[in-house]
Amino acid sequence: MFAIIGILVVFGAIIAGYLMEKGNMLVLMQPAELIIIGGAALGTLLIANPLHIIRAIANGIVGVIKPSPFGQERYLETMKMMFEFLNKIRKEGMLSVENDVEKPKESAIFQKYPAFLSDHHVMDFVCDTMRMAVTGGVEPFDMDQMMERDMEVHHHGAVAPVTSLHSIADSLPGLGIVAAVLGVVITMGALGGPPEEIGHKVAAALVGTFLGILMCYGLVGPLAANMTKQADDQNAYLQVLRVLILSFLKGNAPMIAIEMARRSIPSHVRPTFTEMEKACKGSGATAAEAA
Repeated sequence: MFAIIGILVVFGAIIAGYLMEKGNMLVLMQPAELIIIGGAALGTLLIANPLHIIRAIANGIVGVIKPSPFGQERYLETMKMMFEFLNKIRKEGMLSVENDVEKPKESAIFQKYPAFLSDHHVMDFVCDTMRMAVTGGVEPFDMDQMMERDMEVHHHGAVAPVTSLHSIADSLPGLGIVAAVLGVVITMGALGGPPEEIGHKVAAALVGTFLGILMCYGLVGPLAANMTKQADDQNAYLQVLRVLILSFLKGNAPMIAIEMARRSIPSHVRPTFTEMEKACKGSGATAAEAA
């Protein structure tokens, strides 16, 4: 929502200022310039990136419009789910969750949390890690190394489309100059004609430069910056799960592991201890039972 508002503010402010100076909006309507800049940018995107990166860019742009999925409510829900899951292990043993991690979509615990099941990477991160714990023979240090490597690989994949979009943003001013040069070439061919026609062609050429710079700094660049924050939010979420799981595997009680994870949550979405405890009590076991 804020991204849409920001885009409207950028374009609204530019148009409003232009109109205040008695500018003619029809002069800015240059479809040919848009085709040159937009088409060249799209072609550059296709040349530089494989299909899965292009899909990730499209999904990331759609995600910019939506609110972040990693808000306080998501963290509270995750703490509640993991508390219930770890408490089951503490009461019934590690083998009691074997079916839960092997078939998470059929798990009585995980089925209560559709956001977890719909995020396949988070689901795999938790279930694959706990599957190794159920199998046994893996030290907590090695488990931590596996989780860290998994996070690194995923974060690299999440940042790749952002890097590509930044490259496109950086190319837009240059493509605007290309459109402007072509406009100048056309203007040179019209020398000797009516002054109004020459002025119109010069204006069209300058609009190309204007559009390239505007699309770079007013649209594509900010979209890429927002996508970077999305990738960082997801990495922070996985970091919380890593701290939680590692703390439990080191022998801490579920509630202690939950509290250590809570303190790893970014401050702007971190729930208080009371909020976290209240959420965990709703999972069917009290904090005192897990302490």
